[in-house]
Amino acid sequence: MQVEETLELAGKTLSLLRPPSADELIDETAFDEDEFLPYWAELWPSGVELARHVAGLDLRGRRVLELGAGLGLPSLASAIGGADVLATDWAEDAVALLRANAARNGIALRAEVVRWDAPEPLLDRAPWELVLAADVLYEQRNAAQLASILPRLGGVLLLADPGRPFAKGFLDRFDVERLGERLYRVR
Repeated sequence: MQVEETLELAGKTLSLLRPPSADELIDETAFDEDEFLPYWAELWPSGVELARHVAGLDLRGRRVLELGAGLGLPSLASAIGGADVLATDWAEDAVALLRANAARNGIALRAEVVRWDAPEPLLDRAPWELVLAADVLYEQRNAAQLASILPRLGGVLLLADPGRPFAKGFLDRFDVERLGERLYRVR
């Protein structure tokens, strides 16, 4: 069973499916092996904020990469705006649902499973013109891995972060412009 969310984005009404409860998706074995939690299953306010910002940009023909896409709202907004989008997440279920949501809304994008500790599929296609990430700095390892690969991805990072504990240390490493309450352009 899934929950349907409807929202307006980039002049289009989107219908998104998502799991009813992220907590019900917790797999103790996956957590024990890799501390895997189903963060992807929530429609986070940071993702909505980043998607709304991206919807206002002229992205026609630009190469856009989303990291830790989860439900992929920023990727969907970019694709509506005409970008060539690759949405990535390390959770296979997230990528499958993102593909299904794109299809149900008639939006063309690519979605792939990619881990930040094995970023070669992203680096092989670099440089990206725009990199997107929403609420991805919830663990120290996420901040460290993103800081390591970001300079090799090219382009500019648009980051939405609600004030996670590891965000400040991450942002201090880069040239950052504040675009909103919790929205940053990172170079």
